[in-house]
Amino acid sequence: MFLGTYTPKLDAKGRLTLPAKFREELAEGLMVTKGQDHSLAVYPRGEFAARARKAAAVSRTNPKARAFIRNLAASADEQTPDGQGRITLSPVHREYANLSKECVVIGSVDFLEIWDAESWAAYQEETEAEYSAADADDILGDLL
Repeated sequence: MFLGTYTPKLDAKGRLTLPAKFREELAEGLMVTKGQDHSLAVYPRGEFAARARKAAAVSRTNPKARAFIRNLAASADEQTPDGQGRITLSPVHREYANLSKECVVIGSVDFLEIWDAESWAAYQEETEAEYSAADADDILGDLL
């Protein structure tokens, strides 16, 4: 499982060092794609393949499904971390997520998210009240 919050820096060549505790699981390769809320999503290859197949099984007559599948597939970038655990984020991905030098990598259970540090702080501030107020009657169902 991918858990925790980490603050690696993006270097001048667009490389980001993955948190050490996740490198073994991602060593065989990973997929970087657009995430939600202008973040990037980093999936182990197998997890990405499973999600992509599931998405592709949805009827493409649904415009929302088509848009999701197109964005997921078109923005996917296959990467293999180098010997120091770094991946190179494409200029398109860096622009989409507004990434500067200061980044935040968060665990999202079965994948990682990469955020611009300021955007992550703003997102946390914006959603803290909702998180604190969540209860079993909310959309979270029996999670709580």
